[in-house]
Amino acid sequence: MKSRLVWTLVALNVVLGATLVARWMKPQTAMAQAARPGDYIMVPAEVVGGSSTLIFVVDTSNNQLSGMAFDQNQLVALPPIDLTRVFNERAVGGAGGGRGARD
Repeated sequence: MKSRLVWTLVALNVVLGATLVARWMKPQTAMAQAARPGDYIMVPAEVVGGSSTLIFVVDTSNNQLSGMAFDQNQLVALPPIDLTRVFNERAVGGAGGGRGARD
């Protein structure tokens, strides 16, 4: 009985030692995050003549503008707007005589 217990403990130690050596032998590679969370700018606002409060959220990493409205004890998420598309349309439309450009 004691012999069987000793051999069981020896086998367990061999397995643990092999696991430890395998961890040391594994190459140390740096693993970067796949996607970094965005940097956010939050701006509070109030609706003139209304009862809701807004928070505009600008995600500077993904160039998106979204918001949250607090109206009558409910928090409502506003759909995001792609700022890259908005500013590209503005640049294209304003280059050749958009609104207000007169000859």
